[in-house]
Formats: sequence, C-alpha cells, structure tokens
Amino acid sequence: MRTAHLRRLLVGLTLFATAAVGVTSCGDKYGDAGTHDPARAAERARQVSDAWEGSAAARVWREGYFPLGDPVQLPEGAFHSDADKQAYQSQNLEIRGSLPGAPPKKGEVRWRGGGSLAVPVVSARAAYEQIGRGSGAAGPGPRLTVTGARLGEMAIRTSQGSATVPAWHFTIKGYDTPLKRVAVVASKLPKPPVKPVPDLTDDLWELAGLDTVSRDGRTVVLRAHHGSCDDGPGVDVLERGDNVVFSAWIRNPNDGPCTSDLRMKKVTVKLDRPVGDRMLLDAFTGRPVPYEGAPWSRSSSWS
Repeated sequence: MRTAHLRRLLVGLTLFATAAVGVTSCGDKYGDAGTHDPARAAERARQVSDAWEGSAAARVWREGYFPLGDPVQLPEGAFHSDADKQAYQSQNLEIRGSLPGAPPKKGEVRWRGGGSLAVPVVSARAAYEQIGRGSGAAGPGPRLTVTGARLGEMAIRTSQGSATVPAWHFTIKGYDTPLKRVAVVASKLPKPPVKPVPDLTDDLWELAGLDTVSRDGRTVVLRAHHGSCDDGPGVDVLERGDNVVFSAWIRNPNDGPCTSDLRMKKVTVKLDRPVGDRMLLDAFTGRPVPYEGAPWSRSSSWS
C-alpha cells in the first residue's frame, strides 16, 4: 500500500496522535525503505515554482489578505498560572457580561510596506467562538473569564509582509492587557496553477503547516508529518526569486512491525536570503503553505 496507508491518517487523526491505531508492517506503510529520490523531488519543486511564477493565481495571492501568523495575541504575562494556561488550551472560557453587537461591515488591512485592502469584519461573538467553546458557558476545570470586548487592531504577518488588521480585544479577568483575536477572514484562495502529487508516492509528503518565520526572514519553522517507524521528517528547499518551495519527506523508514499512528514534528529550514514577499509553497500540494497553530488552537490560516 506504500505511503498511502499512513497518509490517509492525515484526515482521520489529529496531530500529535500517540495512541496506537493498529499494528502493521512498516513495509505496508512506506513501501521499500530508502525509496526517496531527491532528484525526482527536486524536479517536482521546480515544476511547482515555475507554475506559480507570473501566474494569475500568484497575482491574486499578492493582492489579497492571506495571514501567515497567529491570529491570537495573548495578554502580557500570559499565563499567570498553569491553570490559566490549561483553561486557554482547552478553550474553557466563560463570558460574564455582554459582547458588542454588530460590527462595521468593513475594516481595513494596512500593510507596513504600503497599500491597504477593505475586508469584512466578523462579530465579537464569531471571534470569541474561535477561542472559546462557543456557548459562553464554561465546562468543569480551570477557566478564564471574559468580561468584555472592543474592536481594535493588531499586527500579523501576511503574504505581503507585516500588516495591521482589525481585531477584537477581549478583556480577561485578572489580566491588565487584552487577549486579541483577528476580526477579519482570509481572502479566497486562488485556484493553484499546478495539481497535487498523486497519492502513491514515496518522494513527498504534505506539510502540516507553517509554524514561524524569524524576524529577519532567514529561518522558517514548518510542521511536518511522519510515522512511528522512521527517523522523522526531512524538508528540502528550493529558493527562487518569486517563491520558496518546500519538499517534505520521511527519513529512513524502518522495517518491522510498528503502530500506524500519525505524528508531527517541527522542522527548521535555513534560507539563503530572507523570505521577503516570496510565496512559501508546498511541493506535494502545489499550494501555499498555510499557517498552522498548535494542535489545541483553532488558528489555521484558511481551510
């Protein structure tokens, strides 16, 4: 069944899964060990880079609002205790008071490098549901209390660099500064100019997402999948003038019985020059790499 067996778990399992979901031969999961072909993977990366360069999809990408950073900014000093941290991670929040009503229909994304874009603004309730459980009533265990909210702004990294965007500022009991949550949604993704790699391949895996880009733009941390019978994920990089293509693969898949669980690991990639406004692309999907927060957060760039 080659790599298709484990890749199907991308849909059925959450990241960081550790419980066994069955035992199988690693040969069933990976095919023959050592089948990664760097030359073939590099050719795919060039294909993806060439397809996006100068394309209509790339123009849409460069003109839209596509966040590549965490849409949540925690209060200063967060968290005061492990209990508060646990409450946030389990989304165990409660509302004491009321949230503002309907917001303005439009807000403005303003890029540090110049330019702006009018975008729809979501309600305080909709933003709250991204950090809480949605009902306003907390469950058992530690909890955080939201006492109010107002519409403000926050900075976030985007496909066009740093931007200031509308954000809801939630007042949290016990904290002097608010928890901020972006109040606008990403633009509609353009149709990729290249198709994904066929499922049956030992050369490439789909990236789990983008974690961070360093302040100087020279270091990119990615989230990559792997299984239980290997040495973890590897990520190769192709740097071009308009884009950077990442190719994720599995290091040293081993023979023998192992659990068929899906795992995730952060991989740090050093670039020859800063990211700047270059697109970050996934060789497997042929799409931009979305930001993906911690597994307990609801902070993907886009669906």
